[in-house]
Amino acid sequence: MDTAVGTASRSASIDRETLLLAAGDIGLLVGLVLVGQLSHNVNPIEQPVASLEAIAPFVIGWLAVAALAGLYTRSVVSSVTQTVRLTTVTWIAAANVGLLLRQTVFGDTAAWPFPLVITGFGLLLLVGWRIVVALIVDRL
Repeated sequence: MDTAVGTASRSASIDRETLLLAAGDIGLLVGLVLVGQLSHNVNPIEQPVASLEAIAPFVIGWLAVAALAGLYTRSVVSSVTQTVRLTTVTWIAAANVGLLLRQTVFGDTAAWPFPLVITGFGLLLLVGWRIVVALIVDRL
């Protein structure tokens, strides 16, 4: 009986490229939420706690769903098609997790267009960023 286990698709260690990719993802999400707050006259410098409470649910949702989906594996990062598909599904799920956390844990509510806005703009930013990364990785 063979007891070998294949671990080619997922690695226990996190390399520098994965950390940079995750930092880019999180940076885009933070930027998206902060731009939204500024458009609603919330100054993140004057109200840092409010800003963190607005950012945290979406970053937590993103990291949790991305980890479960295997979004940071090399095979996903190096394929534009897989990147688009998996990033799209991951963000839609993560946005919903973020919206649920925002309402249940942080007690924030929003008008009905907010879920559409955060999901739509997050999708554009994350998928666009991930396509650029996949094209660069594909050329290396």
